Amino acid sequence: MPPLLKGAVLGLSIAAPVGPIGLLCIQRSVTNGRWAGLVCGLGAATADAFYGAVAAFGLTAVSNTLLRVQTPLQLFGGLFLVYLGIGTLRQRPASQAARLENSPHLPRLFASTGLLTLANPMTILSFGAVFAGLGLGTESAGFSGAFSLVLGVFLGSAVWWCILSSVAAALGSRLTATRLRVVNLLAGMVILTFATWQLAAFGKRWL
Repeated sequence: MPPLLKGAVLGLSIAAPVGPIGLLCIQRSVTNGRWAGLVCGLGAATADAFYGAVAAFGLTAVSNTLLRVQTPLQLFGGLFLVYLGIGTLRQRPASQAARLENSPHLPRLFASTGLLTLANPMTILSFGAVFAGLGLGTESAGFSGAFSLVLGVFLGSAVWWCILSSVAAALGSRLTATRLRVVNLLAGMVILTFATWQLAAFGKRWL
């Protein structure tokens, strides 16, 4: 299997499980349209590609630095999830035209989901384990092969976010304002649950 295709399969498998980023992508797509959800997903795909590059190119110094600051990153990620969860709970539905017109600033959506994904440095361990288990990286594939792997990770992840945001946006366009409000409330509560779990994990490190 070519390195590009291997990376695409890996990126798709990492992006597909629904977590806080997936939930944000769905909620943004439903309430603000496909582009808002897709941009959210592309922020996460870029962060995945960064961690994939660290694993593929064997950037040990970067990996060690990220793991050393794992605890403060975990705190930052948990608090950021609290902020996003509360914001989602408070978001009021509007008409379809108003939703598209008042869509959040796309670069801000991209940056926020990218930072949230980067705030989970344990992802690099997953990439490292998978790359090592499959014999991937610069030692086995050379620089061009490692680059193709990283590009494949981004493309595979991006394909998933494109599919997810398109499906969610299509469903959202058919929902009434009342049902959109229910979506926001459910999404906000689940995001706050993720935040509680992450902050609890942070607290255990200090016990």
